[in-house]
Amino acid sequence: MWVRTRATVAGGVVLILVAVIAIWLVVRQVGDNLTLPLVARKCTVQADGRVALDADQMANAATIAAIGAKRGMPERAVVVALATAYQESGLRNLADGDRDSVGLFQQRPSQGWGTPAQIRDPRYAANRFYAALKKVRGWEKMRVTDAAQRVQRSAFPEAYQKWADDSEVLSRALLGDASGAVACTVGRTPVMYGAAAAAQLTRNLVLDWGLKGTDPTDPTGLAVTPGDQRDGWRYAHWLVSHAQDHGVKRVRFGDLEWTARNGSWGRVDGQQSPAGQVVAEVFNEG
Repeated sequence: MWVRTRATVAGGVVLILVAVIAIWLVVRQVGDNLTLPLVARKCTVQADGRVALDADQMANAATIAAIGAKRGMPERAVVVALATAYQESGLRNLADGDRDSVGLFQQRPSQGWGTPAQIRDPRYAANRFYAALKKVRGWEKMRVTDAAQRVQRSAFPEAYQKWADDSEVLSRALLGDASGAVACTVGRTPVMYGAAAAAQLTRNLVLDWGLKGTDPTDPTGLAVTPGDQRDGWRYAHWLVSHAQDHGVKRVRFGDLEWTARNGSWGRVDGQQSPAGQVVAEVFNEG
C-alpha cells in the first residue's frame, strides 16, 4: 500500500511538471505579454479584415494612429507602432510591467524614455516611439517585427510579427482608408455628459490630431470640417473609438451615421452631414 501511494504521488508530480513545462512553452511561443482580455469585445473594425477590441484598447489604438498621422509618419509606421503596443501591453496603458516598464509601449524610465508619469500619457509615449522609429535607418523596408525590435530591444524579437495583420486592419480604418469601419457599442451609463463631455472631446481631438479652429464651447458636441474624405473618416473613426470615455451619442459624416444606441453605422435617409462636416453629439446630462 505504501509503495502504491508513493508511486501515485510521484506520478502526480510528474504530470504537474509536464503541465507547467507545456504552459511555459506556449508562453514562449506566443510571447511574454498575454494581456489581451478573453472577454466580449465592444468594438469591431472592418477594413479588408476584422479586428475586435474593447473600448479602452480601441481608444488607445485611435490615439496611437492619430499621433503618427499628426507627425507626418507613413501608414507603415502606424502599423509598427500598433503591433508594438499590441505585444507590449495589449493596447492598454499599464501602470507597471517588467522591471520599471510602464505604459502602452512598456517604456522604461531607467532607459531614458521619460518619467513614469510622462510615459503613462499615451500621446507622449506614442510620440517617443515614433521619434525613436524614425531614427532607425531603413525601417520602412523592414518586417514589422524587425522595425519594432530595433526600437524596443525585446527578449522576444519575433513576437511583434503576429500582430502585423491586425495592426494593418486598424491602420487602414483609423487613417481613413475605409468608410464606417469602426463600430463600438457604448454602455448605458456614459463616463461624461453634456458640456463637460463636449469640452473634453474637443480638447482631446485637438491634442491627438492637431486641429485648429474647433469650437470648444458647444455644450452638445462638436463639428469638424475635414480637408477631404479621408480626413473625414479619420476624425469620425476617432470619435467612435473614444465614444465610451467621452460620452459620445452620435457621429455623422456624409450620409452615414453611427449611434451609441445601435453601436453601428447606417445610412441617414439620403441626408448629408452639414457642409461636409464630421458632426458628433454627446449625451445630455440626466
